[in-house]
Amino acid sequence: MTKIAIIEDDPTINQMYRMKFEAAGFDVSTASDGELGVQMVGKTKPDIILLDLQMPHMRGDEALARIRATDKTVPVIILTNLGKEEAPASLKDLGVLSYIVKAELTPSQVVARVKQALNLS
Repeated sequence: MTKIAIIEDDPTINQMYRMKFEAAGFDVSTASDGELGVQMVGKTKPDIILLDLQMPHMRGDEALARIRATDKTVPVIILTNLGKEEAPASLKDLGVLSYIVKAELTPSQVVARVKQALNLS
């Protein structure tokens, strides 16, 4: 089963994506902030990560830098409400596969994008 890690601080959004990805056959792990997300990724070794940027305790770009210190290959899709022009410049050097603004895609479209990124569609 394909494993996905969702690192998102909004509990409603977190749960919505968990349900969508579980319905699509994914093994889903979630974390509510960047710090917990880094720990979770280390334990679960996901096939792909959905990462929010604006979170308490540790921003998404900081979490990604920590993840990249130990895993340079796991695909990461940024899923945020920040427009690309507002995104931290450091993302360019951290190997982001894709950048999705939450308001621009439905959860089903996000699932389709993840499947496409993993060649599962």
